[in-house]
Amino acid sequence: MKVLVVGGDGYCGWATALCLSERGYDVGIVDSLIRRHWDQQLGVDTLTPIAPIRRRVDRWHQLTGKNIQVFVGDICDYPFVRRFMRAFEPEAILHFGEQRSAPFSMIDREHAVMTQINNVAGNLNLLWAIREFNPAIHLVKLGTMGEYGQPNIDIEEGYITIRHNDREDRLPYPMQPGSFYHLSKVHDSHNIRFACKIWGLRATDLNQGVVYGVLTDQTALDDLLVNRLDYDEVFGTALNRFCVQAAIGHPLTVYGKGGQTRCFLDIRDTVRCMEIAVANPAAPGEFRVFNQFTEQFSVLDLANMVRHAGDEAGLSVEVRHIENPRVEKESHYYNAKNTQLRDLGLVPHCLSESLLTSLLHFAIRYRERVDPSRIMPTVTWK
Repeated sequence: MKVLVVGGDGYCGWATALCLSERGYDVGIVDSLIRRHWDQQLGVDTLTPIAPIRRRVDRWHQLTGKNIQVFVGDICDYPFVRRFMRAFEPEAILHFGEQRSAPFSMIDREHAVMTQINNVAGNLNLLWAIREFNPAIHLVKLGTMGEYGQPNIDIEEGYITIRHNDREDRLPYPMQPGSFYHLSKVHDSHNIRFACKIWGLRATDLNQGVVYGVLTDQTALDDLLVNRLDYDEVFGTALNRFCVQAAIGHPLTVYGKGGQTRCFLDIRDTVRCMEIAVANPAAPGEFRVFNQFTEQFSVLDLANMVRHAGDEAGLSVEVRHIENPRVEKESHYYNAKNTQLRDLGLVPHCLSESLLTSLLHFAIRYRERVDPSRIMPTVTWK
């Protein structure tokens, strides 16, 4: 099968492209490389050094003999979209190509507007291109569990059965996004659902939790293939930030009470979920939603786990609560469902002490690259 990975130079997209290529898929990557530009604008850098995309792809070919085509351009530019659709003729499109940081979208008006234009317009262009070139293409869209917010009821997988005034219907689950970024993902979901309804397209929305981990079987083959490890306040996750803070002797910065609970999964499970979705496509006209995660932790849970792993590694780790720059519930009910991917064959990896040790190992190995000034939060929601 010919699979096009949009955003294939990014964290999840790169790992997925290599996995599918190794599995025998004919893989193409589309990327504007803008994430590298944003890093330069913000004065941040991934902890692990990332090679240019052409060097990465060339090294993959040298090691495996497998080719990955690369199309560099912006999916908000529809003539560019038409060019790569004609050149590659994909049977499935995996769409990772969006601005994916909540703090980035909350920096100021310019970043909020850019996030929504980039994400919503790019996604719409892909929908129109599928309609124009081949409505049978299966769109696999990376969503986010952040679309749901923190409701005081169980989070279902995309839909919920509602009974009201003696009538019953199955409706899209109510969304309570927490940033302009998360709002853009909600808009994407509505647009994809509508396109499936009116044009008979087929799509799978994977509402993903927070991803952790650096290595997959493929990215571990060579340092030129290594994946990102972002730790800064804009693009870094709490777990990455904690591991880097532990490595350099910086207190772990827990926002507020630390009771904020989220969903998590290993990067190896991300690529496996993508593979499952491609191998089991949605039906024509179907818009299905899978919740893509394996475990749930609070921010304080993560901090305590990193502190314990740090102690085992001989590090002196302190946990410190700081003022929360975000507007969010710091203590809440949270129970999300995630059965459909497991039913299709996902066997999850869990966040174990050995994995935390691996993350800490990377943080220690590259700690000379850490810029401590980029760790503390400066972006606020208020």
